[in-house]
Amino acid sequence: MTIILPARSLTNATTLLQQVWGYPSFRSNQAAIVSTLIEGRDAMVVMPTGGGKSLCFQVPALVRSGLTIVISPLLALMENQVQDLKKRGINAACLHSQQARPEYKAILQELTQHKLKLLYVSPETLLSPQVWQRLLDPRLTIGLLVLDEAHCLTAWGDSFRPAYFRLGPVRQALLKAKPPGSHFPVAAFTATADPETTKSIAQILHLQNPVSFCDEPYRPNLQLKIQRTYTRRDRRKKLLKALQHQGKTSGLIYVRSREESEELAQWLQCRGYRTSAYHAGMSPSYRRRVEQDWLTGIQQFCVCTNAFGMGIDHPSVRWVFHYHLPNALSEYLQEIGRAGRDGKPAYAMALASERTGWIDSDDRDRWRFFQTQAHQLQIAAAQLVKTLPSQGEMARLLQKHQRNGIALALLQRAGLVTWSDPFNYKVAPKAQFRPQKPKLEMPKYLNHRGCRWGYLRSQFGFADVADCGHCDRCCPPLRTEARSTSRYSPLSPAGAILPSLSR
Repeated sequence: MTIILPARSLTNATTLLQQVWGYPSFRSNQAAIVSTLIEGRDAMVVMPTGGGKSLCFQVPALVRSGLTIVISPLLALMENQVQDLKKRGINAACLHSQQARPEYKAILQELTQHKLKLLYVSPETLLSPQVWQRLLDPRLTIGLLVLDEAHCLTAWGDSFRPAYFRLGPVRQALLKAKPPGSHFPVAAFTATADPETTKSIAQILHLQNPVSFCDEPYRPNLQLKIQRTYTRRDRRKKLLKALQHQGKTSGLIYVRSREESEELAQWLQCRGYRTSAYHAGMSPSYRRRVEQDWLTGIQQFCVCTNAFGMGIDHPSVRWVFHYHLPNALSEYLQEIGRAGRDGKPAYAMALASERTGWIDSDDRDRWRFFQTQAHQLQIAAAQLVKTLPSQGEMARLLQKHQRNGIALALLQRAGLVTWSDPFNYKVAPKAQFRPQKPKLEMPKYLNHRGCRWGYLRSQFGFADVADCGHCDRCCPPLRTEARSTSRYSPLSPAGAILPSLSR
């Protein structure tokens, strides 16, 4: 589809929204975000899951001239958005290392011929020689650079995907290759980021006076509950009980590792549940099949790692269970946000080890393991900084050890390393780095005696609340058998309702 608009105005963007997506108007902050990007200004956007973040950069991508580059963390997320855009007649594509060679070459050819309107890439693919050299073409106009799921920059950039920390100088490096006077805005989008995280994202990306849009995380249709467990057997027993309460409604069960995903899925299959494991170690074709089976109702739920969820649009998810909790509150909020995207009542339950961790040490051991791993990476960074020259090339550093990329990201976060361009770094004079063990966020949330939504609000920069009425701290016990008198209506024609909540 070739779309020609006479002027970069919100009126034209609204017309585009109606013609291409079929929506009558923008909602919430969408109109203001779209206008900001069309005008060429940088933006930092925090919008809850289901708030329509993708439209906020896809519409400006069609209004602005040139190519929009969308940096995205997950293959599934990229492919789902590209498929949707293609169905609407928009020339979009994604590039990734798992593509068949002929397909990869064909997309590179489209990029060379300036035929693409949106290009989805991971940070690693963006900085690969084949893609980067084509983006430097002076004849290629770049209209917009977007970092989708921007919380991954701070969550993953200094742990296992250091390419995220090299995105800051991308705009400057690309503009050097373009005609004088060229400009394009940079925007970061995420569903979960506290004030400290948004500040860090803006700094690392080199955002220039960004316009900030920050919606609060509170979802009044989403009921929160923590269920304490005492043994592995007890954890599974309580999971089964919770699944029975939900009837045949659709949901997700989150675990923290690939092995746990496969083991738990198999265990539930043996008990008659229509489910499958899902994690990043599976082939792309298998993951697509699992997604489609879940979206179409062939499977009731997936047992998944955090590789599943971001950007997958299934509005009628009625529940999300955490068999094991993540390390960070932002990840927890991201994952529970999969439930109730249609605005109807939904339920998020987390299974958590008893408070002491002496009887059931599952969560404590897992968090300490990740904490220890993170601390070891910091020790490696402290050792590396002693041997680094004042400036150097990233490629040479990675030849010595792949872990050096993570160490460099940690040094950058500490303000000891800057980038001349995405491939060459500089080290501050007399730089020293002191390792510190990362703080654990989830235990404080679990042991907080007040309103759960209130605690989450306070951690993400909003005022606390005394009684949200939508968590197990604030609600009286609900009698699940009293469906007609409960203030929570059945969640679906299948008749699933919320389990009893207790303090």
